[in-house]
Amino acid sequence: MLKELRIKNLAIIDDLKVRFEGGLNVLTGETGDGKSIIVDALSLALGSRAQSDLVRSGEKEAIVQAYFEVEGDNIPDLGIDISDGLILRRSISFAGKNRAYISDTMVNLQSLVEVGRYLVDIYGQHEHQSLTSIEKHRALLDSYGKLHDDRETVESLYSEVQALRREKDGLKQKVKERAHRLDLFRFQINEIDAASLRHGEKEALTEERTILSNLSRLKELTEMAYSILYGSEGSCTERLSSVIAKVREMSSIDQSVSETLNLLESALPFLEDAAISLRGFRDKYDLEPERLAEIEERLELVKRLERKYGEGIETILRYRDEAEKELKGLELSDERLDSIEAELNMKEDMLLRAALSLSEKRRKVAKRIEELVEKELEELAFRNAEFRIDIRQESITSNGLDRVEFMFSANPGEPPKPLIKIASGGELSRVMLALKGILADVDNIPILIFDEVDAGIGGRTAGVVGNKLKAISNRHQVLCTTHLPQIASLGDFHLKIDKRQRDERVYVEVKELTGRERLDEVARMLSGKITEVSLRHAQELLGSAA
Repeated sequence: MLKELRIKNLAIIDDLKVRFEGGLNVLTGETGDGKSIIVDALSLALGSRAQSDLVRSGEKEAIVQAYFEVEGDNIPDLGIDISDGLILRRSISFAGKNRAYISDTMVNLQSLVEVGRYLVDIYGQHEHQSLTSIEKHRALLDSYGKLHDDRETVESLYSEVQALRREKDGLKQKVKERAHRLDLFRFQINEIDAASLRHGEKEALTEERTILSNLSRLKELTEMAYSILYGSEGSCTERLSSVIAKVREMSSIDQSVSETLNLLESALPFLEDAAISLRGFRDKYDLEPERLAEIEERLELVKRLERKYGEGIETILRYRDEAEKELKGLELSDERLDSIEAELNMKEDMLLRAALSLSEKRRKVAKRIEELVEKELEELAFRNAEFRIDIRQESITSNGLDRVEFMFSANPGEPPKPLIKIASGGELSRVMLALKGILADVDNIPILIFDEVDAGIGGRTAGVVGNKLKAISNRHQVLCTTHLPQIASLGDFHLKIDKRQRDERVYVEVKELTGRERLDEVARMLSGKITEVSLRHAQELLGSAA
């Protein structure tokens, strides 16, 4: 629901705040007093085109802000908290720059347009008219005819067909490359297998190469360390044995030395073990010189494979497994292609039959809507109007075969034209009113605005228009600018628009009417002035509405 509209420095409006209620909101006032400016202002907040000359003379920018109470599932996910309501704001500078905000978050203008499509339809000479959008026509037709299940069947089959076509095209492309790729994968797999690579082999070979490259120095250091530790006269083990003998003699005299003796005695086996280990290293470093050449050759093989298949033996072996998997897939591709083509033919046939069935049902529903709308139009003073739903078959899509467009002709002998080409705002408003009367239950846009809906009508037709607006307001919030008392008297919330002058400047004033003030306004609308006769007539209208 639209709760409040704030307008500042727009056209002849200086600073204006307009409040709205649920049900039927009527806006009345003399021609030129600013009713349409208020509708234009809301249209700007919803993202319509703006001209810099809309900015009030002498001001730098105009600002329009609309506050809505919304249900979260009625609009697309904005990533913005709307639990306390949704605010759409538009700033238009005299220099021609525009800024747009959704609940104080700056957005591009297209975001306002997208959100506005879910909130408001404006019927008149404005852009926010969802029923003039061809994309909307098919959806409304399907909703009215309760064709959701049929459409979902078509959508599901279309999705399956598209997936099968993509798979088929992929397989066909693979078949073209099949011979070359089969040879390539076989060669790569054989090349990797022939290398007999082992996990961790590269690291082990690199370590062994480092040892072999420094073999002379390692032998020298090993011999020196072994000699100092064990193999020479006065070695570490020999000296430690001498120390142990002396401390053992000390311990026989002083028992407190026994702990030191234990430490020395426990160290001797470690030194002997270290000597044995060094002797083993001495044997290890006694290698054949040609071993280094073998390692270099092996590492060069690994390097060549890495250049082809990726860094590291693990990466090479993983590539090999993936190549083998794709090789098997290619070997089975002919069989899979035959299977897909058979399944695709079956699904395409199912899709065509489902789409033709949906198309037939759409045509039947379209006939019902045409009859109902033409009946509504006759009540709205279109005596010989023609409403048609044009259904043309095109290439099949997820929506079926049909392009659906609503067509209208107000005059006999004139062929129906698309709704978007209706020149008169009043005509368009009444056509939309007729459509809304039929389609309101399946259209989920919450706020409807009718501008100039009463153009060229009066008397009984005015009462019919008013009653239809009232009926629609049971399911939608409706805003209607009107010059007709028959419509104004039916409003749940009445706003009077006046143009006034202050300090030699014009401004717009909006007043909420109730009681006697509303009675006076309806009387003025009846006769142009307030008289006893017009007051009695106004009382009758308001009484009937109540």
